[in-house]
Amino acid sequence: MVTAAEIEALFEDDEKSLHPSIFSPLEKVAIWFAVAVFTIVSFGLIFANDFFWTDGLKPIVWDPIVKDAGTAGDAGYSPENTALYATTVLMCVVILQAIFRKMDLPADDRMMFALISWVVLAPVLRVLEDADFFNSDLDWLLISPIIHLHLALWLVFTAFISHQLASKWDDSNEDDDREKSRTVLFIVLGLLLFLHWSLLYQPSYSSHPDIEMFWIILSFPIALYCLFWILVRTADWPALTRGLIAFGSATSVMGVFHWFQFIASPWQQESGRVVDSQPLWPALIVLGIPALVCYYLYRYGKDDARHMKMTDYEPGILPNDITLKSWEEAGDKVAKHPVEQLSRKALLANPMVLAMVFGQLCDGVATMVGVDLFGYGEKHPVSDAVIQFGIGIADSMGIEPLMDSANPPGAWLFAVVKACLVAAIVWLFVEMRVERRQIHMRMLIVLAVLIVGLAPGLRDIGRLTLDV
Repeated sequence: MVTAAEIEALFEDDEKSLHPSIFSPLEKVAIWFAVAVFTIVSFGLIFANDFFWTDGLKPIVWDPIVKDAGTAGDAGYSPENTALYATTVLMCVVILQAIFRKMDLPADDRMMFALISWVVLAPVLRVLEDADFFNSDLDWLLISPIIHLHLALWLVFTAFISHQLASKWDDSNEDDDREKSRTVLFIVLGLLLFLHWSLLYQPSYSSHPDIEMFWIILSFPIALYCLFWILVRTADWPALTRGLIAFGSATSVMGVFHWFQFIASPWQQESGRVVDSQPLWPALIVLGIPALVCYYLYRYGKDDARHMKMTDYEPGILPNDITLKSWEEAGDKVAKHPVEQLSRKALLANPMVLAMVFGQLCDGVATMVGVDLFGYGEKHPVSDAVIQFGIGIADSMGIEPLMDSANPPGAWLFAVVKACLVAAIVWLFVEMRVERRQIHMRMLIVLAVLIVGLAPGLRDIGRLTLDV
């Protein structure tokens, strides 16, 4: 029986993969292109403000943010800013993965869990903005895409301070060192949590003088407990990843408790509307269907994932120094390697794939329930085009509007498209192999998919639950 080492020996004379510290030609082009664009825009805003700002970025980017943050709320996206945001996300993925790789930042399952906690935080805060909780001086910070830039600053600072203060104990298994690490992180992140509350939440209470405080009072101590509990449970994690997941989860819990307060005693919104009751069953449907799919995917792939872990290889990631080109050209010669034998099923139980599946299905089902049953609108032009096509199909079949919707159901087609997209994503990741130096690229692609899938899906759930 051929071993993995014998298979890898076949590649000894082949061209080696680039060292992680070296930028590829594409990465260099992307970095210099970003520098050039930043320079041109910066000088343009100074010396040609009318062209770059008044007639350019302001109507495309800033005005929709201001409108969304105002009483009118929920400004739609235009083809122009959609294209701009998509291009920016793509460039950020290419550039940041190169920088993260050069900095040797973690790109494992633990980091994926940590990043997911921050993806969840965005819609938690966004729904509170939809409920008009934050005062007018702050609410623009909670509008897309500003909210992602705003939270990115919190993320970077949290990662930096966690790594700087506690990474010296990462390689130690001594109980005393682990206690020192936990204590330092709890104190520092606890203070950071208080700063987060002071800057975002505390100024907004004055905007709602009649607000009840039961769940709000509970929010901070429960968030602190969550912070401590996660630090205890992640004792063997690197300080950077540990700090990210602890703080991201704690701030999300704090926000969700403010959701609870709105459900218990809704405050008056800027439009003057006061919510009387909130339906809770949509959340069960929107969360339940994706969760069920993910459960069966995990069950199907968990055994191979465990076997993969025992081999010290990672699903879909080639052995060190082997290029993707050489691996693909080897064909059947690598068929018995653990990466080929186990990756396909193992990836189905991988947090990256499960998170993408859950996020995309969540977005699709939530949009279907919100638009077809509760009369919500769709702000993305491409998604809205799909929904309008679905409405046309339903109308031609004589289907009447359902529940609170004014139009025949059309978002069902969007949900079908999302399901097909999920199938394509799963197939792509199951079949895809990446070099060791490309693991940060894979992780950031997943993060981008979560931002445009899981985040809006959870926001839809929050809006349906809070009826805002």
